[in-house]
Amino acid sequence: MRVLILNPGSSSLKSSVVETAALRPGLPVAPLAQVSLDWGVDATAATAPADDIRRLLARYEEAGIETASLGVVGYRVVHGGTRFREPARITPDVLGQLDALRDLAPLHNGVAVVTIRAGLAAAPQLPHVAVFDTAFHATLPEEAFRYPVPEKWYRDWGIRRYGFHGMSVAWSSERAAALLDGEFEAGGTRLPNLVVAHLGSGCSVTAVEAGRSVATSMGLTPLEGLMMGTRSGSIDPGIIFALLREGRLTVDELADQLDHASGLVGVSARTSDVRELLAQESKGDEAATLALAMFVRRAAECVAAAATSLPRLDAIVFTGGIGENAASIRSRIVARLASMGIAPIDARPTKEDGALSVPGSRPAVLRIEAREDLIVAREAARTVETVRPS
Repeated sequence: MRVLILNPGSSSLKSSVVETAALRPGLPVAPLAQVSLDWGVDATAATAPADDIRRLLARYEEAGIETASLGVVGYRVVHGGTRFREPARITPDVLGQLDALRDLAPLHNGVAVVTIRAGLAAAPQLPHVAVFDTAFHATLPEEAFRYPVPEKWYRDWGIRRYGFHGMSVAWSSERAAALLDGEFEAGGTRLPNLVVAHLGSGCSVTAVEAGRSVATSMGLTPLEGLMMGTRSGSIDPGIIFALLREGRLTVDELADQLDHASGLVGVSARTSDVRELLAQESKGDEAATLALAMFVRRAAECVAAAATSLPRLDAIVFTGGIGENAASIRSRIVARLASMGIAPIDARPTKEDGALSVPGSRPAVLRIEAREDLIVAREAARTVETVRPS
């Protein structure tokens, strides 16, 4: 089955077409074609997603992939709440429920809903399936997903940790099993225990025990945890109370600044692009140097914390745009983990999946390309096959 994958992220719309007959756990498959659109630092500012989808389909037609040859359209959706623990075929009711979740992932779910509506309009003859990042974290134990707040908050208001980047982590887990010298088998009975650091526009760290999420840094929303491109990550809640009490910011202004004007761009007062910050750091820019130092420190702290949820640590995985491509950032993070017995790695760039650490060393340090598209393709096709009449 050919699957068109639409992945609306916090800064871009990525798309590809994948043939599912070739899919195997942990083995990357090249897409038949792929098209991406840059939405800038803030995807919520994208003004014409319907036009974007039509342009994407036209470009696939030019590449020889006709819309009629597709079997399903699969969408990466960040937040599924407690309602969506499995992929869901899009219906008006499902779309309404997704729209109701937009406040829990303001940089993502609203954009996803708009993208889905545009996809439905562009290809109404195809089945459309939502695949959820939060679903991978359904295995979190209660001690990991509960917050230390009044029980009523959880029972009546649903205040709990959900976790995100689930498809990226799922792929990293499968791929790591295939990469680790045959010691582990993807789909087998013995899977590696990992800490997966997804570092990109959004950043998270997840502890994976034998293929199951047992701890993760993002929480009720994708704002918690690591310092990110434009998001603050975790800060003292008292800061929020003080700013509100003193009337310095309204609730909406505060939400906007923590989501859109904090993190790397907030500290550097320049950009969230790590490539630019590294260039400025080399020229002695103090703000860029501080922003990167804070980013590295907080990422290392979260990796170390996640490792405490595992009975052993077999490997640390770097993935996502920064994790895959910013070799010096990877090296700096690993250097801060020396007290955990993690050996240093070279700050050498690579475009290939594999070990960055000395062969045979444990814990290993791996670089893995994020392939959420393969997880979306597999789950969307499986959902369509499941509901297909016999």
